[in-house]
Amino acid sequence: MTAVESADWDHFVRESSPGSYLQTSAWAAVKAVNGWTAHRLIADGPVGAQILVRRPSPMPWGFAYAPRGPVTMGWDGPAIGRFTAAVHGELTSKAGRISHLRIDPEIETDGPSDPDGELRRALRAAGWRPAAAIQPNATRIIDLGADEASLWGDLRKKWRQYVNKARTGGIRVVDGDESRLGEFYRIYRETADRAGFLIRAESAYRDIWRSFAPTGDARLLFAQTADGEPQATLFLVRCGPRVVEPYGGMTAAGAESRANYLLKWEAIRSSREAGATSYDLWGLATGGIAHFKTGFGGREVRYVGAWDLVLDPFGRRVYEVARRGRATWARRRHGVRGESEAAAFGTGDQAAE
Repeated sequence: MTAVESADWDHFVRESSPGSYLQTSAWAAVKAVNGWTAHRLIADGPVGAQILVRRPSPMPWGFAYAPRGPVTMGWDGPAIGRFTAAVHGELTSKAGRISHLRIDPEIETDGPSDPDGELRRALRAAGWRPAAAIQPNATRIIDLGADEASLWGDLRKKWRQYVNKARTGGIRVVDGDESRLGEFYRIYRETADRAGFLIRAESAYRDIWRSFAPTGDARLLFAQTADGEPQATLFLVRCGPRVVEPYGGMTAAGAESRANYLLKWEAIRSSREAGATSYDLWGLATGGIAHFKTGFGGREVRYVGAWDLVLDPFGRRVYEVARRGRATWARRRHGVRGESEAAAFGTGDQAAE
């Protein structure tokens, strides 16, 4: 892929409805460190996907995944058919032997692109079958088209009180640069240990920062005390007019001071101020998480989920056995008893893992 091809592709993703940072060339660069190769397919429409492929040793098959893809400006049954034909005609010639391709497009269940399940029926008709989710299947999205007063009014009364409590207590929100990624990771690690979900090594988040920060599409926020002690943090990623918050956490002191409430409000407010049109809270896997995020307003969105197109049936069966074994080993190794918290917070961590 040349730089021009990457630039053209990223423009296509940003102009799609919606476009995801997980479909950009910057994310392909992040995943390349772990041995994933990126292949881009575009069918008439246009509809296309950046497909990440990895070949776990010693298996001869590659696993293909298009995180939050395919993307397009307008979904319908024929678009699914054209994309499926492109996969059958081009993917194996580009990427070699593949067991199956998994997609998880951001199509709202029974929404405008899937009225009464129409698009899901088109997926089935084209040979796709429902699969295990990798990305969160539900989220809340805040429309930033409203003015700041309206956004503030959409917060629950108690949430506004908590934001004001943090302010009165001397908490302030600041932007951080790469030098503060260690502080971010310490808080994120503490949150993961407390809640029981898996995260990656600190170097992985540094890779994400270095891929997205040069274009202004990564942002690191801290809610900290007057003496600079961080109590909550968010790592935001932007794609076109949309801001996503895939990573974040707080300390025990931050829970007491309500620093996380002020932090999230300032992330929403300042994203609007920076010209974003939507803010994706990213993930509603547990009741507690959903309750917290619902208090900031917005609209709950549930997607049609992940779908597999099997290209080699035997390879697909071998992959599933290996995947279940790896997941069980990872949970036991890290003392994690379930998968729900990992799904809630993993998001980008789980993308193409």
